[in-house]
Amino acid sequence: MLSSALRKSVGLRTLVSSPALKSYRWSSTVIQPVTNVTHPDDAATPATQQAITQFNKYTVSTYARPDIIIESGKGCHLYDTSGREYLDFTAGIAVVGLGHSDDGVQQVLSDQASKLVHISNLYYNEHAGALAEQLIETTNKHSGDNAWAGKVFLSNSGTEANEGALKFARKWGKQFSKDKIKLVAFTNAFHGRSMGALSATYNPKYQAPFTPLIPGVVTAPYNDIDATLKLIDEDTCGVIIEPVQGEGGVHAASEPFLQALRKRCNEVNALLIYDEIQCGLGRTGKMWGHQHFGEDCQPDVLTMAKPLANGVPIGAIMTSDRVADIIKLGDHGTTFGGNPLASAVARHVVARLTDDRFLKTVNEQGQLLKQDLEALQSKYPDMIKHVRGKGFLLGVEFKKDPAPLVKLARERGLLLVTAGCNTVRIVPPLIITREQAREGVNRFAGAIEAFAAMA
Repeated sequence: MLSSALRKSVGLRTLVSSPALKSYRWSSTVIQPVTNVTHPDDAATPATQQAITQFNKYTVSTYARPDIIIESGKGCHLYDTSGREYLDFTAGIAVVGLGHSDDGVQQVLSDQASKLVHISNLYYNEHAGALAEQLIETTNKHSGDNAWAGKVFLSNSGTEANEGALKFARKWGKQFSKDKIKLVAFTNAFHGRSMGALSATYNPKYQAPFTPLIPGVVTAPYNDIDATLKLIDEDTCGVIIEPVQGEGGVHAASEPFLQALRKRCNEVNALLIYDEIQCGLGRTGKMWGHQHFGEDCQPDVLTMAKPLANGVPIGAIMTSDRVADIIKLGDHGTTFGGNPLASAVARHVVARLTDDRFLKTVNEQGQLLKQDLEALQSKYPDMIKHVRGKGFLLGVEFKKDPAPLVKLARERGLLLVTAGCNTVRIVPPLIITREQAREGVNRFAGAIEAFAAMA
């Protein structure tokens, strides 16, 4: 294990140029798989082990975690209590788009925390309305001639945003018929863990312990136009879909599929809801993931969260004016949503994430990283089945369950997260540099070699 002083003096570059590494060349890229274990999981200090034991003693156990404690972070790197540095390809699960401990975010947090943190929604605050205006105006600017966004409801998480969107759809349907309550969701979808969102989340392991779920939710096959249109009928109040699935394996909807959904929702007076909690706000190289498709794919409702305030909890439901008009006083509420602290940070973050130059860089750097991942596929064709995605929402699908890769990569100083369909999600901070991305690919390559040796 590298000492803290040595780590700081040599940096990660020494590790990827070590004589212990094996070099391969394909295309114009030199890949140096990091084959040596530099961050062993079993190297936790007694103090770390004691802290973890205390944590588990008093905390409900719903997560499987390695025996490390992350203490700090900066940019695209995280540091544990042993002083070890990790390159972060998870970004807090696609949350910290501007990286860890961003100076601008830190300044806004400090300034606003010294002024006002929370007052509830009994009163107006100076940032919530300004954030709503910013989201609407910026969305419509990026939507071309078919601007659709009208109003925003600020929540405090993505799950809560999806819950609200489903409620809005139910109220929408009931203005036409008491029986118009059907909600259509899709295979491999992930919309959250609360009862309503869970009912639209296609994963038996998440749903089974908590059945019965809310009634009236049906599941259609993602990207199957004929099968889906048969399920969207006059009793349907809403259709909820991720334009690019994250948790489900980084699958993008096809443009004809979204066009068909938009047309069918118009025909039966149902709301088209886009869950852009993971694929929105610059992650795919556009403000919203659905903006990769035509203007005839616009939603009625869009939910967002994750990167909205770079890790400060916040979510939002954005609706067209016609949807907002049916939501009346008392129909929905939140204690923490739209609080001054989160809203102030979000205003700063949104301005940076939606800047045209920033989005251009995400597109360019994401394409280069994707090319490197495709090079890995060429090197390890017996292991990697497919590479897909846009921007910095990328998926590497393996021919067998890649769960062991998370540990193997972590022990080489790279943090990864899996997704459905035997896929590893590559979702680094959107500020990642070419050099850092290449370092991550080197470490990923070393983990893949170790994974192959386990077979």
